[in-house]
Amino acid sequence: MTPTHSPLPMSSFKRTAAGALLLCAVGQSALAAEEKPLWEAGVGVAAVSFPAYRGSDQRHNFLLPSPYFVYRGEFLKADRDGVRAELFDSDLAELTFSVALSPPASSDDIRVRSGMPDLKANFELGPQLNLTLWRTENRARQLKLLLPMRAAFTLEKNSRSLGWVVHPKLNLDIGDLSGLPDWNLGMQLGPLFGDRKQHHYFYGVDAAYATANRPAYAAGGGFAGMQYVVGVSKRYPKHWVGAFLRYDNLSGARFADSPLVRTKNYVAAGVAVSWILGESAERVVVDE
Repeated sequence: MTPTHSPLPMSSFKRTAAGALLLCAVGQSALAAEEKPLWEAGVGVAAVSFPAYRGSDQRHNFLLPSPYFVYRGEFLKADRDGVRAELFDSDLAELTFSVALSPPASSDDIRVRSGMPDLKANFELGPQLNLTLWRTENRARQLKLLLPMRAAFTLEKNSRSLGWVVHPKLNLDIGDLSGLPDWNLGMQLGPLFGDRKQHHYFYGVDAAYATANRPAYAAGGGFAGMQYVVGVSKRYPKHWVGAFLRYDNLSGARFADSPLVRTKNYVAAGVAVSWILGESAERVVVDE
């Protein structure tokens, strides 16, 4: 259950609309190898609802532009698995290099963070190993174990490290739903982990920002909760539609007792439609 549409993945969906939109485009499995355009591009719109950050009790609802871009190069790819460079690929294992982006969040808009520094835009990059555990002969259904590990940095002139993020997950794609031709279903579940620096950036409270209702808190590294996602999508000749529903549970997370964690259970959702405006004349053989 990985994006074919808007392929800039948000590995942990930290406080972003863009991350939510990515999982709208899950389950885009092809039935067999075929010729497809080297690239496709388009634009669209999406409606999303999600928390300000994982553990926030405030929600954001947005109507946002939703770009569509697919690139099927021999080495560089932008498709349902995100923007990545294929470092190694076999029939059952794939090693890629992937990137994630996350926009900023103003503390003025988040009550519990009032008076604290804003959360800066950040990016993550690192290797991801994908292991195929099971699939049908025509590859219409397949189960994979995804093992991404990314280093995070602020996206600013003087960038600084935000630690590491690891998100192993089981990924099930079903591309032949009975009674729903050409619809794709994707399901994904797995734990999240982060180091001390990553967790302290989002959930730590330095003494200078402590108040009577927001005591100082130092977040430790380790388990960061569970995430479950289901999504559906369909590609028409000239447009694409998709929807997703995501549930997060922070019970047992190393930062669960942070004063910045206001809820340990929440749901995010979104729908999107994109119109495909152009494609390359060059065709390549793909097996997606």
